[in-house]
Amino acid sequence: MSPSPNLVAHTLNTIPVTVKPVNPSWQPAWLQNYRRASLMGDVTAGLIVTVMLIPQSLAYASLAGLPPEVGLYASILPLVVYALLGTSMTLAVGPVAVVSFMTATALAPLATAGSAEYIALAGHLALLSGLILLIFGILRLGFIAYFLSHPVINGFIAGAAILIALGQIKHILGISADGVTVIELSTNLVSQLSGFNATSLVIGITAIVLL
Repeated sequence: MSPSPNLVAHTLNTIPVTVKPVNPSWQPAWLQNYRRASLMGDVTAGLIVTVMLIPQSLAYASLAGLPPEVGLYASILPLVVYALLGTSMTLAVGPVAVVSFMTATALAPLATAGSAEYIALAGHLALLSGLILLIFGILRLGFIAYFLSHPVINGFIAGAAILIALGQIKHILGISADGVTVIELSTNLVSQLSGFNATSLVIGITAIVLL
């Protein structure tokens, strides 16, 4: 005996149907599940980060031995590319202090900081690093990072932070002191300490207090 049309209609109406929204294939992965309620907060956060990113990128360029405008270029382009190709809404993209310091350390023996040759070498280094990371990504070699213990990573970051801090003291004091190791920087700072600039020191300390 065949079921009645009313019973069939009632059964179909009670079956839950989930309709998934169709997202255009050109949208980045993070944008496909984006919530409109987060728009105003994200815009506010974006403006705050932009205001902070400008002086930060200038400082990173100086730390790497490059002209200030290079820091702006290195901060803007990665953000645009990752917004189009990235998959996360919370990942920080752009230059960092450790990378800037490593760039200066690698290129210092090869060319004078700020020169045209130095800038060209920095571009080649960036392309080479990107190529290596791309190859590692294609070959799924990210697991290698698990072999780096946390004490090693923390020690490297702490050492780089100390070198970076010592390297910036000369700007606060208004003196010239170069070096690639803690001993070299400390020795040069002490030897040049008598020639510090009082105006530069006052401005530097005031900026640090305000921060």
